[in-house]
Amino acid sequence: MLRQAFSLTITGLAFIFAPLAAHAANFNYNYLEVRVGGGPESIGSEFSMSIVDNFHVLAHADTQMDNDWDLAGGIGFNGPVTQFADMFGAILLHQIKRPEDEGGKSDTLGEINIGARLWLGEKLEVYGKLGKLDEHSVVSFGARFHSTDQLSLNMGFDNNGLWGPRAILGVRYEY
Repeated sequence: MLRQAFSLTITGLAFIFAPLAAHAANFNYNYLEVRVGGGPESIGSEFSMSIVDNFHVLAHADTQMDNDWDLAGGIGFNGPVTQFADMFGAILLHQIKRPEDEGGKSDTLGEINIGARLWLGEKLEVYGKLGKLDEHSVVSFGARFHSTDQLSLNMGFDNNGLWGPRAILGVRYEY
């Protein structure tokens, strides 16, 4: 009886999720982004390039302009959840140099994260991401306005696990 219930449950889940796998990704993962942050002040950029369907490489560089940096690179995945939403995630390796007033030491740390992107309208997207950088939480959420097919503006809040919470304004060029 239990085996039959388990088989029925697996079959039901397969019928529910099979149509979702048929969709292509709903978002472009080929982009170059430039961003500024406030509280603490920072500037940075991010690059992502799809290698094959649902797999991309990405890198970013950020600084508080205090002889410090956060350089990261790694691999990411993405896939559709519904017709209007994608899930994404990444495994990144960070090379970090802290400001002189925090000792100026360098670290190499790993990050893992997962998030989602959702279309709210024809040109408005919301996003969120949760993850871990060493022992610290990584949290990011915000909205992105797609003014054209190639250019979008975003505003969000970010805690990258290093500098605490900050507001972010960014411009993304999708190619």
